[in-house]
Amino acid sequence: MPSKYEAFWSNRSFAVVGHSALKPFPTLTYQALQGLADKTAYPVDPSTDRIEGDAVFADLASLPEPVDAVVIEVPKQETAAWVEQAAAAGISDVWIHQGRETPEALAIGKEKGLNLCTGTCAVQYLNGSFPHNVHRFFRKLSGNW
Repeated sequence: MPSKYEAFWSNRSFAVVGHSALKPFPTLTYQALQGLADKTAYPVDPSTDRIEGDAVFADLASLPEPVDAVVIEVPKQETAAWVEQAAAAGISDVWIHQGRETPEALAIGKEKGLNLCTGTCAVQYLNGSFPHNVHRFFRKLSGNW
């Protein structure tokens, strides 16, 4: 049976949220999703209009179609607002990238009944390159996969 982290990636469409003006956009996550033929990924960033040459959406409400899941990799002080936005957009699968969790964001996710993935790097589930493959090995070894 897949873990909740593995099950997250069974979704077909994703929004990848970053804030390039404050922290580099999560291009590894976005590129990994784009490289999967059966997945659709949309970049969401309120501070730029292009990522990897693709049009960017300022928020989740601006997406051209609903998505199944969202990966949030913004500065910590913005995480709760993006979790709230995900719930308002009807997105129930939310990955808060490692180190971006806040008590407020986690409380909102719980209150809204979201399936939250937290405490780990999203990329290690998508990208087999170093150092993500090392992280993957140790998470599997420790039973935290």
